Amino acid sequence: MNDLLLRGISIDWDKIASDSYLRGIEALAGLERLERLEFERSVSFFVGENGSGKSTLLEAIAVAWGFNPEGGTVNYRFSTRDTHSELCQALRVVRGVRRARSGFFLRAESFYNVASKEEDYADLAHPSERYHERSHGESFLRLAQNYLRPDGLYLFDEPEAALSPQRQLTLLTEIHRCAKRGAQFLIATHSPILLGLPDADILSFDGGQIHRCACEDTGSYQITEMFINRREQVLKMLLDGE
Repeated sequence: MNDLLLRGISIDWDKIASDSYLRGIEALAGLERLERLEFERSVSFFVGENGSGKSTLLEAIAVAWGFNPEGGTVNYRFSTRDTHSELCQALRVVRGVRRARSGFFLRAESFYNVASKEEDYADLAHPSERYHERSHGESFLRLAQNYLRPDGLYLFDEPEAALSPQRQLTLLTEIHRCAKRGAQFLIATHSPILLGLPDADILSFDGGQIHRCACEDTGSYQITEMFINRREQVLKMLLDGE
């Protein structure tokens, strides 16, 4: 038995409509053959092409755990638009024996709304960080750093979207530090920098079945490596036909 806060998930497909678009996402449909998807490391990355289902699953896990669909802590309760899928209603989270003492669901697409709500929730004991007064990347990283604690569960959806390569390295360091102190992370990402984190579990959603792979086997790594090492050839191949 592992010591993770979130040990795994299972899906009751009887609770998902037969005509639901979720059944058309190959990687998610493949989970129907599994009794449970297990998490084995303190940091688990979800990788795959756009539309492969990684963000859909991450969102469902967040909502099933108790987070607000648009992001924030479990105490955030607001909605600008209700867009999360029915998957959260069919998903069961398998909790570990340890109790999460903190946590945060951070998603790039609704960060503005979370930053606005943080100002509404502020009081004298908890003054606002005024994230809107910083650059997008600075505020995104600062928010992540402010909420990272030992023994917390953190779900990040494409955190690299607002971050420069240097700031991605800073976030990688923060994740590593916090994971060593008992925190757990589930991160959907396209960043080959974040995927380089040592001892992380990488779950690929490509190929119609969720499977574990090495950083070097991910499309994000291979395409980035190819472009850096063969930039002129890649650009010639892409642009000469225009």
